[in-house]
Amino acid sequence: MTTLKKPIKKLAIRGAVWTIVGYGASQIVRFIGNIILTKLLVPEFFGLMAVVNTLLMGIELFSDLGIGQSIIQNKRGEDPEFFNTAWTLQIGRGFLVWLICLLISYPAARFYQEPRLLWLVPIMGLMSIILGFASPAPAILNRRMAIDKVIIFDFIVQILSLSSLIILAWWFRSLWAFAIGGLMGGTIRTVGSYFLIPETRPRFAWDKTALKELLSFGRWMFVATALMFLAEQSDRLILGRLLSFKIVGVYTIAATLANMPREVIKNLGYRVIFPTISNQVDLPRESLRAKILRQRQLIVFVCAVMLALLVNTGDLVIAQVYDQRYAEARWMMPILCCGIWFSILFHTTSPALLALGKPVYSAQSNLLRFLMIGIGMPLAFSLQGTLGVIIIIALSDFPLYLANLYGLWCEKLFSLIQDIQATALFVGMVVLFAIIRNSIGLGNPFQIFL
Repeated sequence: MTTLKKPIKKLAIRGAVWTIVGYGASQIVRFIGNIILTKLLVPEFFGLMAVVNTLLMGIELFSDLGIGQSIIQNKRGEDPEFFNTAWTLQIGRGFLVWLICLLISYPAARFYQEPRLLWLVPIMGLMSIILGFASPAPAILNRRMAIDKVIIFDFIVQILSLSSLIILAWWFRSLWAFAIGGLMGGTIRTVGSYFLIPETRPRFAWDKTALKELLSFGRWMFVATALMFLAEQSDRLILGRLLSFKIVGVYTIAATLANMPREVIKNLGYRVIFPTISNQVDLPRESLRAKILRQRQLIVFVCAVMLALLVNTGDLVIAQVYDQRYAEARWMMPILCCGIWFSILFHTTSPALLALGKPVYSAQSNLLRFLMIGIGMPLAFSLQGTLGVIIIIALSDFPLYLANLYGLWCEKLFSLIQDIQATALFVGMVVLFAIIRNSIGLGNPFQIFL
């Protein structure tokens, strides 16, 4: 492992602060951008693009080799031969992904009975080639826990990409805005990545030892990320088949807001928890467990309060910000928010298993979530319609959490007692905020069940 210039605890705290601040700023920008785009474009476009982006993400994740994670986790992560080989492998994978996009466009168009997918999928798929040439500098900075540089870089890229998309949406008022905007965003990210560590410019290389290590770690990462896609994104693909693209667009608005806590914890997990534990894996297991639980306690307790608040206010925000076309997102929001709780418990411990070189547990967790989504959604739709589907999506994080808990038990990092305490706090705060809300005349966030 690379020797860090500052104590790990200080780097972790600094990284956590930067991640939270950066994510907050990013979500504010994204939220404002969404409001502007919903004024310029119709809900159908958001539903269609949700399906397109999910298809592309699926292709990306089904071919993922965990290159960035390998650079962070491997002892040779900053060895030029290692990251140059990783970069070369990344480029080849980018071209492969685009070829798959070409092959899948016609079946996707037939399945969804949507001819526009014939040109949307291949054009958007070109991003894989563009991003394939991006520098591995962000992964190296994450390895060094120089989180501030990565956060600032991501924020600048987001501002430039979103500004381009809004201008294109105003100009075209069609799906071409998303297609061209996506390619522009990918180009901005790729070019900008070379300015992060100017002295570390990747070049083509093919070191057999590095390749073996990359593929050895990437084997289970491939399975884990492929199943992660099925677990986290298959809801949009199935919804696109069960419901109209308009309803999928409305669901996307509700899910985007509800998923904010999950995304900030995922970012903390990847950018802070994962590299922190990767630098401490040689500790005795009991000492490592004690450190993880002690540092995790504040995170999950704060999340319990904040998520409970979002459960009780999210629908009010949607009512104030979005017009009547997105009214159904109001009742979806609190249900989806409740389901995020088990995802928070998962993402604050799963990086520990990954740092130990055990992505197999992540694969098992995501497989169970996918099975619940894949089997439960069509069944729930036949019984309870859209409401049943939303409930299944909200509950789908529970099997994800249970499988991860089993992995923690196997690796002597069990966290059940802390999880029970945090869950009790979450439920109590949801009830308390609901009582306060009802007492001041704002009603119940779960009116759809009454």
